[in-house]
Amino acid sequence: MKVLVTGGAGYLGSITAKALEQAGHTPVILDSLLVGPRQFIGDRIFYEGDIADRALVRRVVEEHPDLDATIHMAARIVVPESVELPYEYYRDNVAKSLELFDELAALGKNRLVFSSTASLYALQPEFEVREGDAVEPTSPYARTKLMMEQALTDIAAATDLRAIILRYFNPIGSDPDLETGYHLKDATHIVPIMAQVALGARDTFTITGTDLPTRDGTGLRDYLHVWDLAQAHVRAIEKFDDVLASTGETSTLINIGRGDGVTVREMLASFERVFGKPVPTSEAPPRPGDAVGAFANADRAHELLGWKTELSMDEAIESSLAWAAKRKDVLGYE
Repeated sequence: MKVLVTGGAGYLGSITAKALEQAGHTPVILDSLLVGPRQFIGDRIFYEGDIADRALVRRVVEEHPDLDATIHMAARIVVPESVELPYEYYRDNVAKSLELFDELAALGKNRLVFSSTASLYALQPEFEVREGDAVEPTSPYARTKLMMEQALTDIAAATDLRAIILRYFNPIGSDPDLETGYHLKDATHIVPIMAQVALGARDTFTITGTDLPTRDGTGLRDYLHVWDLAQAHVRAIEKFDDVLASTGETSTLINIGRGDGVTVREMLASFERVFGKPVPTSEAPPRPGDAVGAFANADRAHELLGWKTELSMDEAIESSLAWAAKRKDVLGYE
């Protein structure tokens, strides 16, 4: 199959493109390079440009009429930044995505896998969340993802466009060959920050939020290896028609997570065990927009996609450390 991957030069997009290749598929990358580094494209088919550029999207389809599906991963994703720059987040994540969705539908490219987020779930007493649970996004970033879900659901009901919406939990690690990984110079996610501290690129790891309603007062997340997340996209592409036929829906939601919750302090302890040394830490209040946390009930992913996580947390941490040690050679910065 040939698959258009928007945001395919980014962390998740580049690793998903590799997973598609290893499964025998051909990714076609569309990326503005606003965030994703050019180095992550490799020798893949690549179009540099904006997802809202309808003429460019038409050219991609004209030059690749055999495109079978689109994986839409292009987005701004930094929660605190979304609080500071809400206009940019709504413009790039919502308004531009609507142009892409409408153009794909007009071109008859009707299979779409959409990258959403678990950060839009409302807080649950036991922290486990299912696809039908209430949503209560706490940041502009999460609200943009919810808006896109709602728009996709409505568009799929009114047109021939069909959508599988994957609600990601928290991917960590790198691709198996350490060719791509987390690339933001100023990391905002906890495991890349821990790796930078461990390797001397930062002085301390700051625990943001220590009196939250969790078992140790720190935020709780569901962490999975990014390679497992990439495999979920391969399954979603390969099983796309069967999934929607089995649900009887024009669009459907699927959680993609490990299925257990880990607090920040617990992740820090695991990281230090794998690294073999303590990591200097400090404490601070929660960042603007941060959610308390949740972990996935991933039964639906297993039932519909035949997918579950296969790699351990230790493997994900080891992968993160190995990539952090190598990424200066790839990207030119630690």
